Amino acid sequence: DFNLMFSQHGHLTLAHSDRALVTMQERAEVNKLLGIKSSLVGPQEIHALCPQLDISDRPSYPILGALYHAPGGIIRHDAVVWGYARAADQLGVEIHPNTEVTGFERGGDRIVAVETPRGRIECGQVVCATAGWSSLVAGLARVRLPITTHILQAFVTEPMKPFLDVIIVSSQLHVYISQTDRGEFLIGAEIEPYTTYKGTGTLSFLEFSSKHTLELFPQLERIRILRTWTGLCDLSPDYSPLLGKTEIDNFHLSAGWGTYGFKAAPIVGVTLAELVASGKTPDLIEPFALERFYTDTLVSELAAAAVSH
Repeated sequence: DFNLMFSQHGHLTLAHSDRALVTMQERAEVNKLLGIKSSLVGPQEIHALCPQLDISDRPSYPILGALYHAPGGIIRHDAVVWGYARAADQLGVEIHPNTEVTGFERGGDRIVAVETPRGRIECGQVVCATAGWSSLVAGLARVRLPITTHILQAFVTEPMKPFLDVIIVSSQLHVYISQTDRGEFLIGAEIEPYTTYKGTGTLSFLEFSSKHTLELFPQLERIRILRTWTGLCDLSPDYSPLLGKTEIDNFHLSAGWGTYGFKAAPIVGVTLAELVASGKTPDLIEPFALERFYTDTLVSELAAAAVSH
């Protein structure tokens, strides 16, 4: 019922050094083994995919190649959430927007109710999936999470005649760029290094991102910024999510996703639903348990969202 604005134009992750090229080649081979269509491409192939991208020696970090993922695309994330919410409502799920969780009522080793300003909600199972607020909400249940919260910013420009058909990502310049169907450029960068829950934008982000965008697309030097926004990201020490059981029998996690949780939402929904229904952790998410931080069995996922991490 919702226009998801889904489009698959391809995704280019740029390499600006020999080391980055080796890494891209390795990632391409791993992707192929997993049945994912991606390949390493050179400057001329990049130029064919995106003629407006500056592949000369002028930029501070010249482009040597890129990892090209042809099926890569863009989707309107808020419309996806609305769609999930409507489907859940039609299946009988009660949704309480603008309702803060203020605490949990314990009964032995279990949570028996969720406390809110609007009243007490009895529960058999609890899933904490509150993104940047995960450590605070889990703390209400006396579950400590090794998570830090950072802000991630993005901005859009005034529209221009469409010319950018692919998504451009540069981990070395710490910037990503795409153009919407309306002609606006959506530009973002890495998370801020400091921890905060204050979701306000910063001038330094705009200066940093604009400078690096112009390294790639100098023709955008006179374009104006229309609006910016900020979100909270929850990061774990190994950049992998925290999924499944905790020391409280019926308190489960989907946290620590950083900047890439949206892409994993469908499969995580399925696996966590299986855990809640059966009480058994699916094999797919078992390595991501909170317990790994106590047993030194970390799961490094630094490359999952190279720009933001």
